[in-house]
Amino acid sequence: MPYSTDRDFIHPSILNADFMRIGEELDRIGTADAAHVDVMDNHFVPNLTFGADMVEQIVSRSPIPVDAHLMIEEADRHAPVFAEAGADSVTFHLEAAKAPVRLARELRRKNVAVGVALRPATPIEPLLDVIGEFDMLLIMTVEPGFGGQSFLEGMLPKIRRARAAISEANLEVSIQVDGGVSRETIERAADAGANVFVAGSAIYKAPDSVEEIAVLRDLAAAHRH
Repeated sequence: MPYSTDRDFIHPSILNADFMRIGEELDRIGTADAAHVDVMDNHFVPNLTFGADMVEQIVSRSPIPVDAHLMIEEADRHAPVFAEAGADSVTFHLEAAKAPVRLARELRRKNVAVGVALRPATPIEPLLDVIGEFDMLLIMTVEPGFGGQSFLEGMLPKIRRARAAISEANLEVSIQVDGGVSRETIERAADAGANVFVAGSAIYKAPDSVEEIAVLRDLAAAHRH
């Protein structure tokens, strides 16, 4: 799944979906760019979702690509399994990887787009010298682990610094934001330099998911960095 910095991507988080009706819930977001699947191990974050087997089932049923966000420990060992499960994009946390560049190259060999994620308190600067090894940088705009949290405004300068460094190096690296993304916050995130937007409750709790996806996409495009 190639990311392009020339356009905006909307990735609804299925963390907010009804898992008893997951097929229908995936169809509800069929106009989005990808389904964002949060994988949590109850160690890296205090929540437990599902593993590679469930991701494989979601991939087989989803009408759109699957973007797997791994909030798990020992990413070096476990992340490749999610590429093998069929995810189109695999994002691991910098804090959970001992050799992030080596892992990124291993994932790329498995023909997936590769993302690296940062918790809110993790600085961007140590990553900038190797940012070209990744297709996407995920800047968490809430503490990872639970849906429905409020957008952290303090992450906007971090997004700006990351976009400036990426642009200065003339790299094609997308910036994803995840957490509290809604009609009220997407414009500021886009203006700061993000172009991939994970929205969970904003889309799944909307009366019309298709309309909400379209509105979010238009708002992001109107404020593209």
